Amino acid sequence: MQTQIRLRLSFSHLLVLIIGMVLAGILVWIAVENIYLITQRENLLAQARLTAAALEGSPVPSFSPDSYSQTTNVSPGIHTRLLNEGGAVVIGVPFPEGEDPVQVPLSEDPGFVPAAELIQRPEIQSALAGVPETSVRIIKALDGRRVLYAAAPVFGEEGKVINLVYLATPLPDRGLPGNLSLQLISAVLLAGLFASIAGILLARGIARPLEKLDQAAAAVSGGDLSQQVPAGGNIRELDNLGQTFNKMTDSLRQSDQAKNAFIADVTHELRTPLTVIKGTVETLEDGGLDDLAGRGKLLNSMNLETNRLIKLVNDLLVLTRSDAGALSLDIQTFDLGELVQTRCEVMEPLAIQKAVQFEQEKPTGFQPLVIGDPNRTAQVLDNLLNNALRYAPRDSKIVISLENPGAQIQCSVSDSGPGISREHLPLIFERFYRVDKSRNRESGGTGLGLAIARSLIEAQDGSIRAQSKTGEGTKITFTLPAGKLPIN
Repeated sequence: MQTQIRLRLSFSHLLVLIIGMVLAGILVWIAVENIYLITQRENLLAQARLTAAALEGSPVPSFSPDSYSQTTNVSPGIHTRLLNEGGAVVIGVPFPEGEDPVQVPLSEDPGFVPAAELIQRPEIQSALAGVPETSVRIIKALDGRRVLYAAAPVFGEEGKVINLVYLATPLPDRGLPGNLSLQLISAVLLAGLFASIAGILLARGIARPLEKLDQAAAAVSGGDLSQQVPAGGNIRELDNLGQTFNKMTDSLRQSDQAKNAFIADVTHELRTPLTVIKGTVETLEDGGLDDLAGRGKLLNSMNLETNRLIKLVNDLLVLTRSDAGALSLDIQTFDLGELVQTRCEVMEPLAIQKAVQFEQEKPTGFQPLVIGDPNRTAQVLDNLLNNALRYAPRDSKIVISLENPGAQIQCSVSDSGPGISREHLPLIFERFYRVDKSRNRESGGTGLGLAIARSLIEAQDGSIRAQSKTGEGTKITFTLPAGKLPIN
């Protein structure tokens, strides 16, 4: 059974919180209990010292233990403490011999223990040696309750231990007094409550953007590419996820628009030649074949449109293979300068018709060897030279320059035509894009030439870019990896 992420996060947080609070509560309880016991030891030991100091040089007093049932401690830094009844006795030194009973604080119950047993207690041994000491002991007669003892020496005139002050006070059954335990438990529960509320709010803050992302993803899978999710929260990973999702939907939307535009452009490009061919065929069927004078023009028109269709299909095939990474390339080292010269000679008749001259520029003695496919590079040069001839004014020059700026050979084709405005320049390598929408397809081409050039150059590990200003002509530059002469 699937559950919502908000419930899972809340449950996980509460589970971790409970485990953490239990562990923290145990540690805090132990720490507070230790602090409480240390404080009790210090207080009781301070009272034993004060009582011993008051009795220095005096004989063992002959009064009942009740006389010391309320012994107070007012030494600096230690809180005043009130002992339980029978909390203090004075024991004479030396101890009686044998099994004679010796009175102990009534908190121990019974109040008398054999002297041989009493002297074995570590706090008594320390006090007999002149050092006050405390000890905690479990008393079976009190149902296993813990009792805190403090023993302090009473010194005589010669500095000898003449008596012992022996104090005792019962400790709480659970290590801490009831009111302190209640306060500690209340503090832990209150902290747990606040932590639970904070955890639920945090889980909601994490779950809400994920829920919106889930809803948006479901909408995108249904074809709605306009979905966007908030990406301005305080959690970096969720913000990055939201931004990535928004970029993805933007990319999908652009791809979908490009696909629709591509289909529309291809349809438009195919419609014109097919319409001409269909009209020509219908004319021939209606008797045009018998018209010997007009038949040649009709067949020539059909041939031109058929060639146009073949070129368009070939161009689309090149782009499709390039997109799929299936473009066949014959990579080798060749002289780009010789290839430029050959393509200029091929284009020379068209240049003469437009009264345009080709001019090649390259450093003296420079042999522009490149690594690539000469046939595909020739296709790129034909596209660039054809574009330059289409826009170059009469009696102008088209300059083809070759340079070696580094690890690549650079080839530029420049014309002095009308140029391209800034808003159109970034788009000229897009498929079916025409700067001048009013140009017909006979003079303006299909808008695939530069797109094909970019695909072919990038397939050869090169790059291509355009520079242009309105009224100052256009310069298209491509680069290919530099090659070396083979070593014989």
